[in-house]
Amino acid sequence: QVQLVESGGGLVQAGGSLRLSCAASGSFISINDMAWYRQAPGKQRELVAQISKSGLTKYADSVKGRFAISRDNGKNTVYVQMSSLKPEDTAVYYCNVKCWTISNWNLEVWGQGTLITVSS
Repeated sequence: QVQLVESGGGLVQAGGSLRLSCAASGSFISINDMAWYRQAPGKQRELVAQISKSGLTKYADSVKGRFAISRDNGKNTVYVQMSSLKPEDTAVYYCNVKCWTISNWNLEVWGQGTLITVSS
């Protein structure tokens, strides 16, 4: 069993910054990729940023240069620092982690989601 606890969402004005955190706990051997997705009202869930175990990153075009994903492997935690936020960044943000467990070499786990609202 793997659990994810997200924190850091909330209301921010356009141009502001926020940092989300997601900590993984439970029974796993190691964590592979970690990522943040988001889902705006009426839209499909989309990948925002992803980071591999070795630190390779990938970003959605819409957030490149504004968001920075990082991870602390010692704390099993992934972060996303979001800057220059825009109203169109308003969405529920979900942490996504792929774990190596005893029974599954790449178990995918989702966080509960945290709402970010960017006011204009």
